[in-house]
Amino acid sequence: MSTAAVPAARRNQVRILVASADPLFRKSFKQDSVDAPDIVEEAVSGAHALSKLESIAVDVLVLDRHLPDLDSQEVAELARRRYAGLEVRLVDSQAGAEKISAELRASTGTAMPAPPAATKTEQPETDDDLSPLPGMVGRARGMQQVYRLARLVAPRDTTVLVTGETGTGKEIIARAIHELSPRAANPFVVVNSAAIPEALLEAELFGHSRGAFTGAVQTRVGRIHMAHGGTLFLDEIGDLPLSMQAKLLRFLQDGEVQRLGSSEVFRVDVRVICATNVKLLDYVKQKLFRQDLYYRIAVFPIELPPLRDRTEDVGALAERFLADLCSEAGVPAKRLSASSIAFLRQAQWPGNVRELQHAVERAFILAREEGQLHVEHFSR
Repeated sequence: MSTAAVPAARRNQVRILVASADPLFRKSFKQDSVDAPDIVEEAVSGAHALSKLESIAVDVLVLDRHLPDLDSQEVAELARRRYAGLEVRLVDSQAGAEKISAELRASTGTAMPAPPAATKTEQPETDDDLSPLPGMVGRARGMQQVYRLARLVAPRDTTVLVTGETGTGKEIIARAIHELSPRAANPFVVVNSAAIPEALLEAELFGHSRGAFTGAVQTRVGRIHMAHGGTLFLDEIGDLPLSMQAKLLRFLQDGEVQRLGSSEVFRVDVRVICATNVKLLDYVKQKLFRQDLYYRIAVFPIELPPLRDRTEDVGALAERFLADLCSEAGVPAKRLSASSIAFLRQAQWPGNVRELQHAVERAFILAREEGQLHVEHFSR
């Protein structure tokens, strides 16, 4: 494939985003653009491409028809609808070089989009895709992207990786995806890899037979088996020991579990959502996390922004927490003063939403019988 496959009527810094799970296919665009002033960006999935379109200006989006997560036509339609002037081209990465070049030429002709680069078309805030997910509050732009991606992936069985700092609400996102999925009536099972001792983790995940180890006085079903028909949420996946990573990878590939101390194998139907607050690719480079497992669980990444990047949501979140506290305590509703909301918005919140929730609870206690929370209740 040559750069002629991407029309070259204008050669002044055209930015191309190539979305494909095939690294050789993506690399071919970079190699072919060496002698031309194109800027080639890469995305490994449909979700990754949509995320990149949010953060960078792109002239041409080249979509592989064989995306690992979303339907390529759905991604193309969403991209065209949201970005005015974006040229979208669908190609088959499994076809030969000549056929790919022909597809690229035939998709939109020979003219490259004129400057400026594609800009986002504003959508009304009433768009259902942008409204908060179940259990969530806030309409910051970064969260709207989260809501959109979660709704796109919810109806599918695609494995999701939710990333973000501690306290950003990763489990809430996972639960919302489950509740919006066809599996909503079935179990949502949580496993915190960091909270379970390594010696017990395999038995917790896969179960064990009676007598499998000291203290195994009866047969026990593992968490994976408990999630049959529903969703398994693996929190803090970055803390999973290497020995367990191999076993988890085998389960994700085969859909089978074998209890400790038993030769019996069970097939289970489970949708997996993982979460982490670490950079897993850094762990891969440090040999702390298996690369093959990473690509198995990171099919559809969703990154949650820290609270300091969504300060417009702080007031709404604080009010929700306060309303919940009043309801739980059985007391009349309290309000936040305008000055206290301004005070909360100025804080950095390194502990994110969870820290804000705890701050509101403390202020609620300090306010006693007062009907309004003031700055002094938060600053004591």
